[in-house]
Amino acid sequence: MGICASSKRVEQERECDENVVYVMDEQCGGGGGAGEGGEDGRGAPPAACRKVASLYSQKGKKGPNQDAVILCQGFGMEDGVFCGVFDGHGRCGQFVSKLVRDYLPFMILSHRNALFLGDDDDGPAFSDASPSSSTDGSGGGSSPAPAQLLEEWREACANAFEAMDKELKLQADLDCSFSGTTAVCAIKQGRDLIVANLGDSRAVLATMSDTGYLRAVQLTTDQKPNLPQEAERIKRCNGRVFALKDEPSVLRVWLPGEDCPGLAMARSLGDFRLKRHGVVSEPQVAHRRVERGDLFIILATDGVWDVLSNEEVVSIVCATPRKQHASKAVAEAAAQRWRTRYPSSRVDDCSAVCLFLRDQDWGSSVAAAKAKAAAAAARAPHGHC
Repeated sequence: MGICASSKRVEQERECDENVVYVMDEQCGGGGGAGEGGEDGRGAPPAACRKVASLYSQKGKKGPNQDAVILCQGFGMEDGVFCGVFDGHGRCGQFVSKLVRDYLPFMILSHRNALFLGDDDDGPAFSDASPSSSTDGSGGGSSPAPAQLLEEWREACANAFEAMDKELKLQADLDCSFSGTTAVCAIKQGRDLIVANLGDSRAVLATMSDTGYLRAVQLTTDQKPNLPQEAERIKRCNGRVFALKDEPSVLRVWLPGEDCPGLAMARSLGDFRLKRHGVVSEPQVAHRRVERGDLFIILATDGVWDVLSNEEVVSIVCATPRKQHASKAVAEAAAQRWRTRYPSSRVDDCSAVCLFLRDQDWGSSVAAAKAKAAAAAARAPHGHC
């Protein structure tokens, strides 16, 4: 059947160098007003978006920017949020990542609504009044058990990723034989946070203890061929996993009888020549209830994580005076690290989304964090930071 959109719109998406997209309210199923960020909610970030998240994509030195990022406000419920980062690869990678970015969020929501309506034929669609919306204990609804919520979203995401893969295959003017994209997505519904990951992009949470200890918590696993369970699946399907001599630390996936394509991840959307050889499109999905000390989540492509640690990225965000510049600071720091650490290599595309989990002023949050840390250090001057 194909994606429900005209070929003209798809072509327009390909012709413009638009890597960052903002979508507002009713376009995400929340039933609110139209977006402020230009036609179809696209363009410069509206003021409301800047309070919710920071988005940035920086082109590297390898050709067209193959990264794409998105923020959807009003996703499924009035204050629901979807954000995603997509890292394309291969000859058509920049087209694949943008196409997935533009359609995957709404496919996930559609499959979630279908599951919810299937469970309760008399109930409303997934909205701020549905049982899946969280509250803070002050009334206005209740949440299902975390295990139930996770299973619901896991099924919705798995179905949506599978459907997205099929849609890519139906695109007559887009060859995804050796092209594809990663996807790491965060869905916030009240206090419930769902993270879905496919490939080697990553999600990291910054959280603070009551004593002022700031931690970087990795929420996803980099799905690369160096993971034993991933390599085992690929080998069972007659795919080959090995590293090239000039980069012995980077395991890649190869066809059974050909030294191509050398894919550096074990899961992706697209890459259809490798799908029969163990590369899958099933995401790993996790749930977390947002706690008092949780500050923000960073989603970023491997161009960031290849050169910066989780702790460094969290520190960079916390050191950024204005929160709307947080993702730009991360991407620029990663690009600079590429230039100093690998001067003979081409800088990778570096893209990030920083989703803020606190409503209070950013300066107040950072100041409070520093004050707690200083107080903790004063109480235990010889302890760990």
